Amino acid sequence: MAGIEITYVLLGGLAIALLIAAITDLKSRTIGNKLNAVIALGAPLWWWASGLTLWPGVAWQIGFAALVFAICCGLFAIRQMGGGDVKLLTALALWIPPMPFLKLVVIMAIVGGALTIVFGAAHIMRRRKDRIAIPYGLAIAIAGLWVLGTEQLGQVPAVSGML
Repeated sequence: MAGIEITYVLLGGLAIALLIAAITDLKSRTIGNKLNAVIALGAPLWWWASGLTLWPGVAWQIGFAALVFAICCGLFAIRQMGGGDVKLLTALALWIPPMPFLKLVVIMAIVGGALTIVFGAAHIMRRRKDRIAIPYGLAIAIAGLWVLGTEQLGQVPAVSGML
């Protein structure tokens, strides 16, 4: 296990990356491949820093991320999810264990529903007829930050000793 400082730096870096994803998706309705790659490539550092074992720990995270990717690809195929959202959720699945990830999905759905109502109302008020583009990366980022704050920080030894 690495030092506590590295753990905080990695979680801080992930939080910053999620904020960037939210802002870019809000502005341009895209989440860049480079940003998703940085998040995914940071996961092995997180595994090392948090003391995750290769077997079954790392193998389980990779398998879980593959499952998330497969499900999200299905949603992408039926045009219910954007490609950047698929990659962002898959990259987060490398960092977050399955049960906290389920919490992320629930929070993401609630925030995404609220965003849909707000953007839908704005769309109707402007009397637009085209398809509504919901920046779902914002919902993913909010949910990811929520889980980081409530679940991941509890795994950091110095923090969990204080709780």
